[in-house]
Amino acid sequence: MPANNLLKVGIIGCGRIAGHHCDSIVKTENAELIAVCDIEIEKAISYSKKYEVKHYCSYHEMLKMHPEINTVAIITPSGMHLEHAVDVIRRYKKNIIIEKPTLMKPSQFEAVRKLALESNIKIYPVFQNRHNKAVQRTKLALQSSELGRIHCVSVRVRWCRTDKYYQLSPWRGTFSMDGGCLANQGIHHIDLLQYLGGKVRCVSSLHKTIGSNIEVEDVAVAVLEFEEGHLGILEVTTAARPHDYEASISLVCEKGLAQIGGIAVNELQVFTPEPSACIEFSEDFSGNIYGNGHSKVYEEIVKSLNESQPFSVSIEEAESTIQLLNSFYISDETRSWVDVSNAGDSTRLGSENELLSSMYKINDYEKSEVK
Repeated sequence: MPANNLLKVGIIGCGRIAGHHCDSIVKTENAELIAVCDIEIEKAISYSKKYEVKHYCSYHEMLKMHPEINTVAIITPSGMHLEHAVDVIRRYKKNIIIEKPTLMKPSQFEAVRKLALESNIKIYPVFQNRHNKAVQRTKLALQSSELGRIHCVSVRVRWCRTDKYYQLSPWRGTFSMDGGCLANQGIHHIDLLQYLGGKVRCVSSLHKTIGSNIEVEDVAVAVLEFEEGHLGILEVTTAARPHDYEASISLVCEKGLAQIGGIAVNELQVFTPEPSACIEFSEDFSGNIYGNGHSKVYEEIVKSLNESQPFSVSIEEAESTIQLLNSFYISDETRSWVDVSNAGDSTRLGSENELLSSMYKINDYEKSEVK
């Protein structure tokens, strides 16, 4: 592959999840990590030393000093994703990789999609759990009718996030920059609801803040009806104590049951069409709830750029996931059933907070932060 076709990545935001991006980039053939940046320069320096790349406090400086960067990974607070995405596309004409949640509101997608189309820019939303072996085996069984028609889908996330976690950064636990257990921790499983279960027609959801001193929810429950008529239930919490227990999704189908569990939908625990598959399609995520999917993400990005292969998560699918996410919040806000296709934006999620957002700006440019 010619050198000018290499995937050359700059990282914005040097939190712990950025390490999984960096590891994946350096291990991926025809991909190269060029530079990293973060407003907490010590964090950028740490990754700089580990991966022997340049570090910066401002992504503007990084991109001006390294015009060879063709793709930028946005790993900043969720509430900054829109501004960073728009700025990187408009000002620097770079492809963008966006960590979850891709954007905070459904209405934000149109501006990013239009800019990307006008500039011939590619957008890569990150939902790495789709690449888990258990998820892929179940997806194949659904596509091939091995499991038959779906009757019921259940999601259960029981994780632990204490006040100490939320106090790590001002943006955490806020509606404007973060969202609660649904928007931050549960978003992958909300994505899997539709990836495996199909499009959701309507939802009824209730949220509470019980285990932490934060403004957002740390417990959420919901019932769902899918467009194809089957039903679903969802339970997501970060109020489990004293540690993380499980993140699971199960599908009761006309020909059998598929249950994916473990700490992060990484174990195929029940698979009635082929029980022996449970061992082969389970992975050990102990000590690593992010799993192994980021490597697959970067392999796909390289193929997308050089072989015109479609990326596994389209911007339309990402928008559908965020539309469903907002529907849960709207249902809680209105105490009513919500039609997902017509739901629009939550009044709380991604709400304006000028004081908070000003903390992530420098020289009239947005600052990056850790996720």
